[in-house]
Amino acid sequence: MRPTIGILMLDSQFPRIYGDVGNPNTWGFDVAIEVVPKATPQAVVCRGEDLLDQFIMAGQRLVIQGVSGITTTCGFLSIYQDKLSKVLGVPVLTSSLMQVASVNATLPEGKRAAIITISASALTTDYLRAAKVPLDTPIGTTEGGLEFSRCILNDESVLDVDLARKDNVNAALALVKSDPSIGALVLECTNMVPYAANIAAATGMPVYSMYNLISWFEISLQPPQFCSLTKAQ
Repeated sequence: MRPTIGILMLDSQFPRIYGDVGNPNTWGFDVAIEVVPKATPQAVVCRGEDLLDQFIMAGQRLVIQGVSGITTTCGFLSIYQDKLSKVLGVPVLTSSLMQVASVNATLPEGKRAAIITISASALTTDYLRAAKVPLDTPIGTTEGGLEFSRCILNDESVLDVDLARKDNVNAALALVKSDPSIGALVLECTNMVPYAANIAAATGMPVYSMYNLISWFEISLQPPQFCSLTKAQ
């Protein structure tokens, strides 16, 4: 059986632990993964290099493999959403940021979603606009923490998971404390997925990540069959 979901993965060496979008064991379904050459964390997040052509070519390789939809391993790829979806000929889901508007629609009056990102200094309004995120959305970050942002963005080969978890929880707690209007958290970074449960437990808020978004994507592309259609008697 051909995989339904194709994943465009950054060109990286940092550990993709269980729960990471780029770890195939994270998923309860088969995925096809294409590494995008030259798309390092520094190139994509820190320098914002134009790598559209590389992503298109990698996406085309996934389409040839027969995937029904394509997603990515970096929230900053929202900048390519429109162009990839127009060119590749299958549904494309580039960024966890794309769910902010729908999360806002679920919240009580006076509450809104906030974003936790791996790099607030790099997350400009261009990325937010591309994902249809309200520009006044509160944003927190793991930048300046002990482990997470440094390891991922510098593409280090060893990750201290406990310190990375602490960075994510601390960023969430600081963000929630800073703004009483926050009613939910959206994790921009796909590498934050393993810590979503810890963040939810620490803040008492719903936490949305690329994991739940891709799960929704996959089940929409290939809905489960609950009953057989039979001719009416």
